[in-house]
Amino acid sequence: MTILKLAYSAPSETITGPTSSRVELALDGGRGTIGVMGQVRDPELLRDAILTAAALMQSDLRYKGKDRTAYLAHLMKQGKRATAAIWEAQKAFLESAYGDETPRPRGLDPVLTIDPDEVSLEVFSRDESAYARLALNNALFEARGASHGTTLADLSPAFLEQIERIRTYQPLALEASTSLVRKNAAPVPREIEVPDAWLRGFLQVQSAATLPRAVAHLGPVDLYNVLFTLRMHKAKKAPRALRFELVPGARPRVVVEPWEIALECHGEPFSGSAPRIVRIYGRQRLQVLERALPHVTAARVHLLGHGLPSFWVLDMGLARLTVALTSWSESKWASAASFDSLMPKANGPAATSAAVSLLAQRGPLPLSEIAKATATSPEETRAVLQRACLEGRVLFDLDRGVYRPRALLAEPVDTARIRYGSEREATAHRLLGDGAAPAAEIAITKIHTIAGEGQEISGEVKHARRTFSPRFTIDVEGQVREAWCNCPTYQRSAMREGPCEHMIALYVFESRARAEAERLRTTIEGRKLVRAETRVLMRRDPRGGADAVEQVRLSLDDRVVRIERRESAGAEGRFQRMWFDTDAEAREAYFARLDELADKGFIDTEASTA
Repeated sequence: MTILKLAYSAPSETITGPTSSRVELALDGGRGTIGVMGQVRDPELLRDAILTAAALMQSDLRYKGKDRTAYLAHLMKQGKRATAAIWEAQKAFLESAYGDETPRPRGLDPVLTIDPDEVSLEVFSRDESAYARLALNNALFEARGASHGTTLADLSPAFLEQIERIRTYQPLALEASTSLVRKNAAPVPREIEVPDAWLRGFLQVQSAATLPRAVAHLGPVDLYNVLFTLRMHKAKKAPRALRFELVPGARPRVVVEPWEIALECHGEPFSGSAPRIVRIYGRQRLQVLERALPHVTAARVHLLGHGLPSFWVLDMGLARLTVALTSWSESKWASAASFDSLMPKANGPAATSAAVSLLAQRGPLPLSEIAKATATSPEETRAVLQRACLEGRVLFDLDRGVYRPRALLAEPVDTARIRYGSEREATAHRLLGDGAAPAAEIAITKIHTIAGEGQEISGEVKHARRTFSPRFTIDVEGQVREAWCNCPTYQRSAMREGPCEHMIALYVFESRARAEAERLRTTIEGRKLVRAETRVLMRRDPRGGADAVEQVRLSLDDRVVRIERRESAGAEGRFQRMWFDTDAEAREAYFARLDELADKGFIDTEASTA
């Protein structure tokens, strides 16, 4: 954990006069002289954009336990004074022991970066599951004056209430400075705690933004339809996802589960090479975008894949808002496998420092120009920049597709501190062979698919002459619901202390094996290993309503290929079975039929969960 001392020269404040208004944003002076000032061309846009980012920063969708005070008072009236007395004694003890302690705020204040071409503000939600970056173009300001750099900004609740009352019909001036001079205003020193877990969540978003992704273009009305549907429907059971159906050459389609509400989008056609389905969870966090909706001219959704963050980029003309939603806000265990895929390959600190120095000299650059300037391949350059993002030294601007220099802290973050979420997770990766110690023997013994509920995965971990048998159940939303292991840790405390290292190791091992199997299916050598599998593909007709979904179930079983086709939901199926002389001929016909269906616009629904 890192303790930072901040020094604001005065609290942030909005000064409103009879003919004009002025926003004075206080910046931390510990990082040097940094600031920006100018007349705002569109006060309403600035107000709504800042309040949208602040709403996401203050959001917290974690489960909150109920207050039992009223219930205990009821028990006391019934004569059960012991329970109430114990409750009162506990409160008295906690008040006497910790009542005088003022807890430090957790995590960094909003991060303000002033570049030659824009001003950006980065925030992270209280539940550490959502990230937003607000970028304000230089054209938003008249007579702009700036001193470039990165520091922290004071966005207190009192200041946000003043922003809410800005009179947008009046001229508005903005001054963000480390040395505000105001009458009767005293400096505001603060101390904040920055735990390694907070840095891990904040920086992994930057690392994820550099990964390959599929892009779905939405119109403003599409974003409105998504928010309206989420507001009017409340799901009480899984699956609770937004399902993006992407077909090359066709406009994206968003399906709201579990009601199967299909929303036809009006953005640009999908430009990917193959059809695909991507599900994202935590969709209720999108409600904070309502305030910015009147200013949105276009939107893009960057989809990385199952379990990885999704990025929503809102174009508001003179401002752009990038929102990243993680898929593991309440599934810390699942993040062990997801974050594992975000870590770049090992590279020396010299290569990272060279890339950072290049950006500091030349400003924002795309990946291709950085690779050319450093004489390295794009793959190597991406790994170097991904590590620089994890160290907090570089920011990837997803909207512009460029890397920007941005020093999150005064010193680079040690990636070893944020590599693992806990000591057990570090032990699990050592069992997987990610360290110097010899790896354990890990094997998957059974995968049991439970219709409508998920999968139960069982395995064995052989280590130090002992064999452990962890198992767990993953629901349809990718969260772990039940788990068991015969190790001493689980037998002592079950899941009260979190999953044991054997469960985590099996989870990561299964995730890696599933990803490798999907990768091999795209190669000739990998297809030769497939002897039996079943794939379900679908194609939706937008002219026929929600039930106009054509479905094909294709199965390979040694030398037999089975095909089941349904013209629409609920329709009677047509069956076909083909026998071949050899398993090689059957496999060739099976994959040829899969490729033919993909060319016709059918989407492989099985690949969406891989």
